[in-house]
Amino acid sequence: MKYPLMRNNILKEDLIPVINLLNKDEPKLTSGPEVMKFEQEWSKWLGCEYSVFVNSGSSANLLCLALLKEIYPNGGKVIVPPFTWSSDISSLIWMGFEPLFVDIKLETLGLNSSKVIDQLKKEKEVVAIFITHAQGLNALDQELIDYVQENNIFLIEDVCESHGVRLPNKKKAGAFGDLSCFSFYYAHHMSTIEGGMICTNSESFYQILRMLRSHGMLRESTNEALKNDILLKNKKLNPKFIFTRPAFNVRNNEIGAIIGRSQLKRLDQIIIKRADNFEKFLELMPSWVFKNFNLQGQSNYAFNLILKNPDNELFNKLCKKFDQNSIEYRIGSAGGGNQIRQPYVKAFKEISEEQIKAHFPITDHVHFFGMYIGNFPDLEIDEINWLAKIINNV
Repeated sequence: MKYPLMRNNILKEDLIPVINLLNKDEPKLTSGPEVMKFEQEWSKWLGCEYSVFVNSGSSANLLCLALLKEIYPNGGKVIVPPFTWSSDISSLIWMGFEPLFVDIKLETLGLNSSKVIDQLKKEKEVVAIFITHAQGLNALDQELIDYVQENNIFLIEDVCESHGVRLPNKKKAGAFGDLSCFSFYYAHHMSTIEGGMICTNSESFYQILRMLRSHGMLRESTNEALKNDILLKNKKLNPKFIFTRPAFNVRNNEIGAIIGRSQLKRLDQIIIKRADNFEKFLELMPSWVFKNFNLQGQSNYAFNLILKNPDNELFNKLCKKFDQNSIEYRIGSAGGGNQIRQPYVKAFKEISEEQIKAHFPITDHVHFFGMYIGNFPDLEIDEINWLAKIINNV
């Protein structure tokens, strides 16, 4: 592939401390001190109190919803965009919540704030909003920030592909909500090979998340008062093996943490370069490409390429041109486009074609007439010019 969707962003300098660890006598590779250091350094970078390192962004999604389930054991409705990754919605379904879909805005590829507020006023069973900051764009405008704060709405932020996005209040995305999720997958702004992070400013949430990450085990808590209280109620159990809640093992390891700590040192520079690449890319696009994205605070993940108007012939020509030039692309500009059209959602909640067209026209437009292509921190201006020339010649 001449121009792939993803490039490896793990450098030799990231691997040297890993090699140093492996050269030690009997090195500890499972979760240990390096994980704790990475969590602390990530929290400082993001501007939150607590972080929990897990094995993927999807696991981060799942644990956030497992925690929400403890708050709302009877479930309820959670507002979510249909333009997101499947694990956001899958986590809702697995934990017994009902996804309440709200369409997006093309300028942000995120939830339409006015429509969200309308739903919150109308639907009394909504217990949370699960927002997605898609592809390096900010999905939280001031209107929604104010409404969430004034009405004490539980907010989960999916920031898996939008590290470093700035909100209108200047906070980084992921530092505002009650919980937030990040991914450190191979192609994202930074990588731990596979990995994810959950962030919060709540000490009680932090303790629950630490236990949820590791079989629900009490010994994972760092709160001595909490541990002593549960120990006193369970004197007949081995104190090292008290399982406080149903859970699994989604821990990460020392190697992932070491790579993450190394990459975090240059993350700010990566964000600046990705954002600059995207702005240069948009400047070179033809008039039939949508360019009016809200770029304030952006940290672009991939080059969004969405037609201004529906045009099957033009879109097919564009795809053919990319195939001819060995340019990899992802149709739908997300993992599977409009999630409402996916079998796993249809099996849970059937939404008719008429309803999709009436209530989710923006998501559906991106589904059929949108795509993204790769953006990399080592991308050269000549490569951007080459891409633009191909697109302009469609």
